[in-house]
Amino acid sequence: MTIRIGMCSHAHPHANSYLACLQDREDIQVVGVWDEDPARLQKVAQNFSVEPFPALNTLLDSQLDGLVICSANAHHRRQVEAAAGTVPHILCEKPIATTEQDARAMIEICQRTGTKLQIAFPVRFAPAVRQAREMLQEERLGQVYSASCTNHGSMPGSWFVDPTQSGGGAVLDHTVHVIDLLRWFWHTEVTEVYAEIGQSLLHAGLGIDDTGLLSFQLANGIYGTLDTSWSRPPGYYTWGNVTMELVGAEGVLSVDAFRQHLTLTRSALGRTRWQPWGTSPDQGLMDDFIDMMRTGRAPSITGNDGLKALQVALAAYESVRTGLPVPLS
Repeated sequence: MTIRIGMCSHAHPHANSYLACLQDREDIQVVGVWDEDPARLQKVAQNFSVEPFPALNTLLDSQLDGLVICSANAHHRRQVEAAAGTVPHILCEKPIATTEQDARAMIEICQRTGTKLQIAFPVRFAPAVRQAREMLQEERLGQVYSASCTNHGSMPGSWFVDPTQSGGGAVLDHTVHVIDLLRWFWHTEVTEVYAEIGQSLLHAGLGIDDTGLLSFQLANGIYGTLDTSWSRPPGYYTWGNVTMELVGAEGVLSVDAFRQHLTLTRSALGRTRWQPWGTSPDQGLMDDFIDMMRTGRAPSITGNDGLKALQVALAAYESVRTGLPVPLS
């Protein structure tokens, strides 16, 4: 059976990779793409040879099995509400939303209409991350005491630096990935967050946070830190990193989710670039989404997972506002 999928917006750069992954599968039909930007819509349609839909409701009424939403963060709720009840499976880019109220509304309407909502956390599908989780489940480190984490990247510009569309800068953009992994590792929650955040610290006049350092505690007793920033220069050969150093009673586990030992230098490219090889986290995410549609199982990354990760990022901003640690229930 061929699965019919539509793409809702290419505002987020992950959309191009997701679309390429879907087109690599013979059992998937990408019905078409809608985008709020007509110029971007035509560019995507030409580059990927997919049908452009000028109106979102026309795409939603095309008997889709699934919808992939890659719009600016502030638009997630509106588009999920438009699709819920019409499209049975939705994959929404992270963060789930910009406010807790919007996130809860998205979860509620999907529950009420029987729509399965999955959140796009592709780092779960990085081989190093999955192996680390297996080692932790086997208790190879014994009791774990701390998790020192990073998530760096280049400053993305565009709507990412507009608070009305993004909801926050580097802290919101990068916190949710790592917090999702830690929750997934141990099935536990963050109980307290303290944060220091720099606005326009690395990029003069940016007007939004481009650096942040979070300290937090998990309910299972583990203490953690997260260095989250847009600190990579524009010409850097990878988009960023996700690293974790987990210290336990019986050992230390270092995880580098995107470390790959192949770079490509060509004059035509203008600079050295990271050349992915092996298992693609984005392909893993798409395969998982498709498996959910085929088998009828529940999403592996739920709306509640998206909500919990968002709450930690929002607590970091609240900590900066008050200058105090912020408890999470």
